[in-house]
Amino acid sequence: MNFELTEQQLAIQETARKFAQEELLPGVIERDEAGEFPMEAFHKAGKLGLIGLPYPKEYGGQGLGYMEYALAVEEVSKVDASFGISYSVTTSLYGGSVWNSDATDEQKKKFLPEVLKGECLGSFGLTEPNAGSDAGGCITTAVKDGDDYIINGLKCFNTNGPLARYTAVYALTEPEKKSKGLACFIVDRNTPGVRTGKIENKMGIRCAQVSEVIFENCRVPASCKVAMDGNGFKTAMKTLDCGRIGVAAQGLGIAEGAFEIAKNYMKERQQFNTPIAKFQYPQFKMAELSMKIEAAKYMLYKAATDHDTGKSYNQSAAKAKFMCTNVAMEVTEWAVQFMGGNGYMKEYHVERMMRDAKITQIYEGTNEIQQLIVGGALFR
Repeated sequence: MNFELTEQQLAIQETARKFAQEELLPGVIERDEAGEFPMEAFHKAGKLGLIGLPYPKEYGGQGLGYMEYALAVEEVSKVDASFGISYSVTTSLYGGSVWNSDATDEQKKKFLPEVLKGECLGSFGLTEPNAGSDAGGCITTAVKDGDDYIINGLKCFNTNGPLARYTAVYALTEPEKKSKGLACFIVDRNTPGVRTGKIENKMGIRCAQVSEVIFENCRVPASCKVAMDGNGFKTAMKTLDCGRIGVAAQGLGIAEGAFEIAKNYMKERQQFNTPIAKFQYPQFKMAELSMKIEAAKYMLYKAATDHDTGKSYNQSAAKAKFMCTNVAMEVTEWAVQFMGGNGYMKEYHVERMMRDAKITQIYEGTNEIQQLIVGGALFR
């Protein structure tokens, strides 16, 4: 078992780290307050080849794997987890909805390159007001009309919703079959009949744009259907497994970023004429957190490696998502606590990281859903 990264992986890690420091760190606090997404930085990430890392070159990707992708999401999320999730959704959820579906080569070449090159964002339309953890509860419909489909419905909590050029929409072509009647369509957001609804005012990941996407008699050609009738649910579940690797990487990055800020602060901050880092209790707690971060990291890397080597990654992705996001929440809470009043102030970053960490335990399947996935397999 080799725990060392390859030279290429180390180079991608360094590229993503440099990008985060130079393009994301400046203004990250101000963007958080304003709720503004750094679209120019996203385009730069695309030019660096970061967005399409795990997809073949003929579709606009870099021909690498989810390990390289996880490393990149981890690095950018150390600095700006909002960018991390927008990047992850574009790559793993939008891209995965095309890649994991019945899409033809022609469809892949139509719907992937522009997004994977970072020229525009993609989004993922599965969740509805009454279909959260129960993804099979979707009621959005796509009715066949000649050579077209007419889509009606509402998708909520749609990350990148207001900004994305393309969205993967899961809709019922056979409503009487419920989840077994789902298909998936790639919809250009400039199509008549599709519009942005309420834009959410969020606790964390405030730079990421999240909204309702509403479909009112939205007519799309049949060539936009990438997951055939009845295959939509299977496509969505496989895609969410991929997405959980991205969210695990986001959570790990948040934990690592907050840990480093707290560690450096504790070495400099003195109480009773002694650096905080010299007291035994903070040392023990930081040692414990360091070990949890390390364990979570290898859970993530295992899931990414399973994906890239063709092994089943349903279980490992669920475990990584659970571990990494729980560690993110724990580490950021302790970072704020150890930094005291300063930790509560925006200029020190960790309060933002704590707010960002919470949602990682919820989206891409709540952590309770991850326990159901793992527990169900144990007793199957």
